[in-house]
Amino acid sequence: MKLYTIDTGYFKLDGGAMFGVVPKVLWSRTNPADDKNLCPWAMRSLLIEDKGKLILIDNGIGDKQDDKFLKHYYLHGDVTLNSSLNNLGFSTDDITDVFLSHLHFDHCGGSVKWNNDRTSFEMSFKNAKYWSNEDHWAHAIKPNYREKASFLKENIIPIQESGHLNFLKKDTKFLNRFDVLLVDGHTESQMIPHIKYKNRTIVFAADLLPSTGHIPLAYVMGYDTQPLKTLNEKAKFLKVAADNNYIIFLQHDNYNECCTVKHSEKGIILDKTFSLSEI
Repeated sequence: MKLYTIDTGYFKLDGGAMFGVVPKVLWSRTNPADDKNLCPWAMRSLLIEDKGKLILIDNGIGDKQDDKFLKHYYLHGDVTLNSSLNNLGFSTDDITDVFLSHLHFDHCGGSVKWNNDRTSFEMSFKNAKYWSNEDHWAHAIKPNYREKASFLKENIIPIQESGHLNFLKKDTKFLNRFDVLLVDGHTESQMIPHIKYKNRTIVFAADLLPSTGHIPLAYVMGYDTQPLKTLNEKAKFLKVAADNNYIIFLQHDNYNECCTVKHSEKGIILDKTFSLSEI
């Protein structure tokens, strides 16, 4: 098995929204904001090459949204999903499976693209199966008002209409390759992959733990639909991660790609930060 970091681009979000009830004077120590109170965030995906499979976990915001939508998120940086794949010698046609942690636009927007004359949508990964789960899919196609702006039909419905949609069953390994933890605080049935790699467990943390700045338990995103549930899910996860020295792959951390955590007198804290290539 080989693992690769796929950088799909960077965007900005309001710092207050990213840290919920935590005061700016605290969260800005790790995530300084600009004069508009915006912090930069990564949209980092993970590529798994294993025994004839090329599995992409999440795929960023994509490029099919109009300028009115994208201007709210201040996209920046030179990397894209395609450039990151190409730099590794891969193309979108090589992807066999697209694993979607959840269907918020910054995680699945690259799944679907315009056709050449921009008259309809087509799959960005034409040879791939796309994977979600039944509970999350049902939640996404009939979103609550709070999440409606995050579940965009053009990112989701074409996957089903094209015949590429597959559902992962609960309590099963994904393609016999890795375990999946389901969590509900951020959104219903978010999927968190746990991958065995070089005698370690690497966890693609998605929005359960967006950055090292979110390690303190009270640092929960304002976007989360059930923040108290997130707090409890995160507490349980961090304890297991510290007990077992998990490597946490950070999808949104602008400064750190991976980290470990450890126990301390003050609770679980950041241990080390490093890149995936250093493992």
